[in-house]
Amino acid sequence: MKLNWIERLYVNSPIRLAAQYLEVQWFSSMLPMDPGTSILEIGCGRGAGAKLILEKFKPACLNLMDLDFQMIKKASAYLKAGDQQKIHFCTGDATYLPFGKNIFDAVFGFGFLHHVPEWRSSLSEVVRVLKSGGIYYMVEFYPGLYQNLITKRLLVHPEGNRFNSPQLRDAFEDVNLTLTHTFEMKKLGILGIGIKN
Repeated sequence: MKLNWIERLYVNSPIRLAAQYLEVQWFSSMLPMDPGTSILEIGCGRGAGAKLILEKFKPACLNLMDLDFQMIKKASAYLKAGDQQKIHFCTGDATYLPFGKNIFDAVFGFGFLHHVPEWRSSLSEVVRVLKSGGIYYMVEFYPGLYQNLITKRLLVHPEGNRFNSPQLRDAFEDVNLTLTHTFEMKKLGILGIGIKN
């Protein structure tokens, strides 16, 4: 599901960049990775998260994917030419990732899953493309944050088949992801790290 203009304004704001900076710092402090890995970011937006991933995790290859081609164009313009030697851009649907099995050391998702109507299929796809022992670094939001009286009128999200903490944790178990580290606000959202069994 593509973002509306209000959500685009937020994801391209200095506030979101500051939040992503803190999220990447937390990910790295909880479960760092050696340089030279292969990483996928789903829902890359304008590329701010990608820049932070490049700086902190130093991958050999970073694949950036977004459903919205306009966001891919913004990411391409945002990232430095020197960084782009390591980067591959593509548009794609998170329920059918355009990659083979077991190829990424890590997948990053800065809040894409709650935008996907069939979010369980997307989670299965994350696991499919991860290598054994691969890491899923995620930030996700719960309906209490985006479907309350105010935000429900301003933001666009799927209405049915939503997840809170219990449903998300059950889905992790169902796809053989072990949730190893979390920072959670039960009604609002979660920072989490999952490892593929």
